[in-house]
Amino acid sequence: MSKHDIPRFRRLCGQFRWLAVATVLGMGAIMAFFGVFYPISWALAFKSHPLAPNALNLLAWSLPAACYLFGVWSIGQALGDVSKGRPMQATFPGVVRKVGLSLGIGSVISVFVVASLMRLTGQLEGGYLLIDFPNTMLGMIGGALFLLGRVMDQALAAQAELDEMI
Repeated sequence: MSKHDIPRFRRLCGQFRWLAVATVLGMGAIMAFFGVFYPISWALAFKSHPLAPNALNLLAWSLPAACYLFGVWSIGQALGDVSKGRPMQATFPGVVRKVGLSLGIGSVISVFVVASLMRLTGQLEGGYLLIDFPNTMLGMIGGALFLLGRVMDQALAAQAELDEMI
């Protein structure tokens, strides 16, 4: 990266940080609408309608999304740090681990918890797993990112040790 590209890269990182903040706030507002206002309107309009959303079902569907939003927030925070001048090699291992954990936990919740809660409330018949290809792949990618973050930490420690020797 040339000397003139660094300020441009930092500016792009700062812009992406604000995009991540807008995404988290926008999706959080949508989740709040469907988690709070939508069930209240259904309860008021159709007091005993069988299709009225169950609060437990809405909670089950919003848990994985909350994990994924945490991952987006972590990326935005890390890129904001880079835009302020923090070195990338010090920033990225931690955010890679956080994103990996958020993807992994979100996918486990999607596959196991959502189906179990939906079955518990009578909204779903069948097994206790809701296995779908995208969530399974997100879990695998999340695990790989978590491990990659640990490898990056070990590489930084080895580099620091080598720098002390020189």
